[in-house]
Amino acid sequence: MTETSKTILVTGGAGFIGSHLCDAFSAEGHRVLVIDNLSSGRRENLSADAELHVLDIGDEAAADLVRTAGIDVLVHHAAQMDVRRSTEDPVFDARTNILGTLNLVKAAVEGRVKQVIFASSGGAIYGEQDYFPADEAHPQRPVSPYGVSKLAGERYLYYFHVEHGLDVTCLRYANVYGERQNPHGEAGVVAIFLKRLLAGETCTINGDGLQTRDYIHVSDVARANVAALGQPGFRVYNVGTGIETNVVELYRGLTAALGVEREAEHAPAKPGEQRRSNVDAGALRGELGLPEPIDLAAGFRRTADWFRGAMVEA
Repeated sequence: MTETSKTILVTGGAGFIGSHLCDAFSAEGHRVLVIDNLSSGRRENLSADAELHVLDIGDEAAADLVRTAGIDVLVHHAAQMDVRRSTEDPVFDARTNILGTLNLVKAAVEGRVKQVIFASSGGAIYGEQDYFPADEAHPQRPVSPYGVSKLAGERYLYYFHVEHGLDVTCLRYANVYGERQNPHGEAGVVAIFLKRLLAGETCTINGDGLQTRDYIHVSDVARANVAALGQPGFRVYNVGTGIETNVVELYRGLTAALGVEREAEHAPAKPGEQRRSNVDAGALRGELGLPEPIDLAAGFRRTADWFRGAMVEA
């Protein structure tokens, strides 16, 4: 480690996004510790440089590690992230996303951690948008317990910043996709489609497929987290492309990346699904000096190549 290197603890570090952050931090010469209960994360996602501690963020053992490990930065990504499950069981969602966050952040203050980088949500927090793309000043009207819990996390972190001087950077992610994404779950439509296409199965598009999201490659998310290291004060940034892509366009892009031709089938629309979502990440790129995100075609090719390789290995 160099004089400028930090000790960084990544919660959820064995997961899809978290493991890419661990790789990026290690590549910069930082010491990386990981808390993950492996409920969805995988040991094989982590390089040998990362020190894995199999713990739940609600446990006292996790708080004790944050308190005593001499970490400089807590990068908090462990969460209950299924919007549908949050609606079905809001108590479970709050126990993980609110109480789990409080457990760690309180310990961070006690352990004199300098900064918390918090994975928030750019879609669920804003709800149905008044304008497109949404900047950070857009009204926050979450319509799911998941969105409420992420907004609560931001609000609690602001309290800890004001009362205890904790530096905080909240990163409001758009829809993240890329290598290592879990195809088993509501949040990973890119991964779900790629897995089914590679298996020769038919993909299902809910409704007319014209609902839009802002898809950001995980490498751009990792760059945002690295750039956020050491930022003083309390900051909130959107992390996205500002481009709306509907599900039909997404599907066509993925079939093109794989070089296959197969029609999707349509099923009834899901009740209550948000119709449009995209975020303005101009502040992130302007203030932190980040480049424009990689375009969808390039990102889809990278992701498709990884999934093809993973299917062969399996």
